[in-house]
Amino acid sequence: MSNPLIVATAHGLIIYEQQGPAWHEIARGLTDHNVTSVIAREGVILAGTTSGIYRSDDLGQSWRAVSTGLTLRHVRWLAYDPNVSDAEFAGTEPAGIFVSRDGAETWQTCPEVADLRDTHGWFLPYSPEAGCVRGFAFHGRRVYAAVEVGGVLRSDDGGDTWRLAGGSSGNPDFGRVVPANFVHADVHSIAIHPTSPDLVFAPTGGGFYGSSDGGNSWACLYSPCYCRAVWLDPHDPDHLIIGPANSVSRGGRIEESRDGGRTWQLSSSGQDVPWPHHMVERFTQVEDNLYAVLSNGHLLVAPLTTLQWQPVLPNRDSVTAVTSMG
Repeated sequence: MSNPLIVATAHGLIIYEQQGPAWHEIARGLTDHNVTSVIAREGVILAGTTSGIYRSDDLGQSWRAVSTGLTLRHVRWLAYDPNVSDAEFAGTEPAGIFVSRDGAETWQTCPEVADLRDTHGWFLPYSPEAGCVRGFAFHGRRVYAAVEVGGVLRSDDGGDTWRLAGGSSGNPDFGRVVPANFVHADVHSIAIHPTSPDLVFAPTGGGFYGSSDGGNSWACLYSPCYCRAVWLDPHDPDHLIIGPANSVSRGGRIEESRDGGRTWQLSSSGQDVPWPHHMVERFTQVEDNLYAVLSNGHLLVAPLTTLQWQPVLPNRDSVTAVTSMG
């Protein structure tokens, strides 16, 4: 059996198996939930929703709530520490970070994140809530988190405690010019290259940023643009793919750099770009393919060897995230 594709949507979670060129549904669950994120490994699937976290141990056939200790139930992103079994992270709206060390059975809050949220007045332009945490990146004991609208957080103890990265003020200023060596505060995701815990990248509402010193200083590698998604080639730190747009879901496209972000070229083969009304929300690598979740809820896939993009599950909309069993 091929590695199933696990698809989170605004109307539940669906698991597909590929047979030849076609995908066949093999399980469906949480149909009355808005599933915002999903992770899977060691036979366990965790689904983050706007009302808490759910766990399946039988490839989506059944689900149970695992939200003990999760005092903020609107989950924006889930992630697991690739180096530590049963260590999971949840980013929430309003902005909070919760950590589980027992396979998601119980969760503990990181109170310093709430303190930073309240001190700096984090916010969301489309919601009354005080910001959100919508991405994590791991390298050994180093962990980063993306805050919309707030900046970049860094942990040096495996996610037990958090602080603002040195080049992130924590002040959610939209109207001001970003100071030199600082990252834009509207951070949408975060990625770290496996070659170094200090090589980190941040798609933001004010451009695409990179840091080579652990977030202490930043350079804008692509501007002007509005960006939410990045993929890093694990074998080549100079090879980057991003999903920039002219503004929020306007003029979206896929671009690629082979020189660490100094130059960029379109990498949208198979698509008529710029897309007038959508953009890339997330990139997710599954085996030798790269998936792109779009802001209109559609899903694209391209082999990493060709980057020729084509639709996946064309009759399925409202996709929010994809993964496979890690």
